[in-house]
Amino acid sequence: MATHGSLTKAGKVRGQTPKVEGRKIVGTNSSLRNKNNFKKRFVLGRVPGQNKPGQKRRKR
Repeated sequence: MATHGSLTKAGKVRGQTPKVEGRKIVGTNSSLRNKNNFKKRFVLGRVPGQNKPGQKRRKR
């Protein structure tokens, strides 16, 4: 059975690319997040979820 590509070149490109450190994700604390969720859902009357009412879905 033939192999797809030679094993001597395996990982060549990944080894050459420089390492880039990821950014540290800083989140808000839970009380602030709960306060924002309360404001969005009850004060502004928004519905939770991605498919909001009144938002048109694109047909392909």
